[in-house]
Amino acid sequence: MSSNLNTNVVLEALKEVKVPGTKVSVVSIDLIGEIQVKDGHVKVSVVRTSEKEETINQVREEAAEKLSALPGVLSVNVEIDDRSGKKAPSGPHGHSTDPFADRKGLPGVKKIIAVASAKGGVGKSSVAVNLALALRDKGHNVGLMDADVYGPSVPTMLNIKEAPQATEERKIFPIKSHGLQVMSMGMLMPPDQAVIWRGPLVMSAIKQFLQDVLWTDLDFLVIDMPPGTGDAQLTLVQTVPLNGVVMVTTPQEVALADVRRGITMFVKVDVPVLGIVENMSYFVCPDNDKKYDIFGKGGGAAVAKQYDLPLLGEIPIDPAIRIGGDEGKPAVENDGSATQEAFHQLAVKVAELAE
Repeated sequence: MSSNLNTNVVLEALKEVKVPGTKVSVVSIDLIGEIQVKDGHVKVSVVRTSEKEETINQVREEAAEKLSALPGVLSVNVEIDDRSGKKAPSGPHGHSTDPFADRKGLPGVKKIIAVASAKGGVGKSSVAVNLALALRDKGHNVGLMDADVYGPSVPTMLNIKEAPQATEERKIFPIKSHGLQVMSMGMLMPPDQAVIWRGPLVMSAIKQFLQDVLWTDLDFLVIDMPPGTGDAQLTLVQTVPLNGVVMVTTPQEVALADVRRGITMFVKVDVPVLGIVENMSYFVCPDNDKKYDIFGKGGGAAVAKQYDLPLLGEIPIDPAIRIGGDEGKPAVENDGSATQEAFHQLAVKVAELAE
């Protein structure tokens, strides 16, 4: 009975185990470590980095149940390979060592949605700005926070020139523009001055934007994330509970490789990935109405299928997006356009999934 039992059979079975609360396989995000199979006895390690203890325990239980049902299995031992650096459930003076333990909601904000890519140049900021405006068009009160400290582009896209005001208690009033409440590092520094900061200062700025800005009566706070999977992203997920993240990609493989890394990171830190947006998806020539797949075809759908996530939208290449970004006239305000319709459909899906 056990002759057909091997590591490949075990791995295939474990692919059916999902991260709790998601449709993502624990194998696809490297939560499975060493696998040993000998004479019908199976030993597997579940890797813990920053995931919550209850998440890993549930994965452990489901893995054990799945493996026990395999033909030829006599015993199953699922161990936890703890790489989180936590040696005890609490630190000095009884404080929790869980970096996510102090996450709490923001006053005046009902739901927080991050727009991320893990790669620069895919139009993530354009998606974030137009998604925020599309949510506004659907009747929601919306805020927009630009978390890209090094390359803030939201003020340009919304044609914001003024600097925000602060209270005596050092709280900051967001700028009101296009019916949004907006905050960005680009409002606080001269446009030609570079931000030359190390990680701790970046993390401090993001925390201040989250905790010290006087967001008021928001249904949604949309956060335009910087590219990558580093300090800014970890600070965000450790500071506030996100209702979800929208991953932006373009169709070609060089972008898809990074979006896979981004999905893996957010899943590992217990942030729900709402789905994939394929930006620059296609171009419709105004001269002949023919559709051209300039950057390839189907990449967003493929990565969505790989992680069992919805493809939230395919945003066309539209000169209005570039022009609007440069001139502070967002494409979603171009009434009757295909781009406006695409973002309105995206807003409806995001609002539903963030419930």
